[in-house]
Amino acid sequence: MYSTWDQDQKNQGGTIAYDVFRINPTASYGNFTLDAEYRQYSSSFGGGFLKHGWIGYEFKDGEQLHVGLVSVPFGLQPVTGNSWFYNIGYYLGLEDNYDMGVRYSRQKERWDYDFAFIKNAETLDLGGDTELSQSRFAYDIVGRNKKVNQVNANVVYKTTGAIQQQIGLSGQLGGLYNIDTKKMGNHYAASLAYQVDYSTWNLKASFIHAIHNPMNAAGTSNQVMELGAYGSAYETATNFHVYTVGLAKNFSVNWKPMQALVVYHDFGYMQKHVKSFENSYMQVTGVRTNIGPIITYIDYATGLNHSWFGGNFVNDFSLGDPNAKRQSRFNINLGYYF
Repeated sequence: MYSTWDQDQKNQGGTIAYDVFRINPTASYGNFTLDAEYRQYSSSFGGGFLKHGWIGYEFKDGEQLHVGLVSVPFGLQPVTGNSWFYNIGYYLGLEDNYDMGVRYSRQKERWDYDFAFIKNAETLDLGGDTELSQSRFAYDIVGRNKKVNQVNANVVYKTTGAIQQQIGLSGQLGGLYNIDTKKMGNHYAASLAYQVDYSTWNLKASFIHAIHNPMNAAGTSNQVMELGAYGSAYETATNFHVYTVGLAKNFSVNWKPMQALVVYHDFGYMQKHVKSFENSYMQVTGVRTNIGPIITYIDYATGLNHSWFGGNFVNDFSLGDPNAKRQSRFNINLGYYF
């Protein structure tokens, strides 16, 4: 990695670092299935934790029930971006998210249906007044508020033929329990997503409207909340819109070991409802190659008022900085999958 905001790293000519070791056990017995993913990061990035882990039951072709740490059915599935960095919705807890609950999925030729009841985020320490651990893969609300009793629905209409399209509509609604006031706030979000595949091209686009109404203690702002993952937390605005678009092209290659060569560009924008807050954005241009068991992402990512691209990590997604400068990171990630 080579980051424009890290002068010491630039003086050293960049850094090569350990990313993650992961294990993906799967099993089946009759109609019962199991699927899990355990990840081990460095201690400064949260150490080891489950990304997901559920027990499933397959009723018939295209119909399943998952119980445990399940994928939350919201927005464009599985993700809105193409790069190693995902897209901006991931950093706001609204993409590739996993929580404790029950999910029902039904997939047919034209329609996909996903419904879920999410009891709470993955919890490592018991006790209703205990803050959630920040050692997790998916961003969740942490600090003095907890997500509870959330319901989700995602419906997707699909077309077939030379041009394959997907149009999806998602919604989620749940409670926000405040440990200090002992009161229940609420949160809700809606998403409209579109995806089209034509020949070697893929286009993804989505819009998210998100509202959070915490019942914080006196003197604590209701305009910001804490999200945590990878062993640390930052603030985000409670109410915002998210716009994303991603374009990718798959190139045919004649080199035998190479199975895929994909070039892409992803863009994400967070529009905050509080006018005094500065909006955030990110974009990534990159290439993904599959050479045997090795998958490589080569990305050039930039961001403004983005916690993972320089600036102030704590409040980039909330207050932001009107004088912030666009920061960039050149990143190569190599993974061996077997």
